Amino acid sequence: MLSLPAQIAIFVCTTPIDFRKQHDGLVAVVREELDGDPLDGSLFAFFNRRRDRIKLLLWDRNGFWLFYKRLERGTFQGLRSSGATRLRLSRTELSMLLDGIQLTVGKKRAEFTDVVCIDRCARERNEPQDRPASR
Repeated sequence: MLSLPAQIAIFVCTTPIDFRKQHDGLVAVVREELDGDPLDGSLFAFFNRRRDRIKLLLWDRNGFWLFYKRLERGTFQGLRSSGATRLRLSRTELSMLLDGIQLTVGKKRAEFTDVVCIDRCARERNEPQDRPASR
């Protein structure tokens, strides 16, 4: 969950990015491919080729924040760009994108799940609530 200021500019890179890139590599992409200024306080979003991962790059007065999300199931919606290397989104559109809601129709994508339990969650749901302490 992100809390972003209302005036923030959000740009999404429309071409897939090599996700081995970290802060400096993504800053170079912003400058060279998106013609942006990574130090102006804008948030820049990048997807991998499979669109199951997203990185968000944000300058914060004295350093870069790099947020990373990997979906356990499903993919993020593909965005149509009409040839542009970047798209501008609103905070609401970014939030919808991160939650798996299709921007064009406002419905959750079928293959996108709200909650994915991995081993421990599944075991916790199957265990009785009042179990005796093991010794």
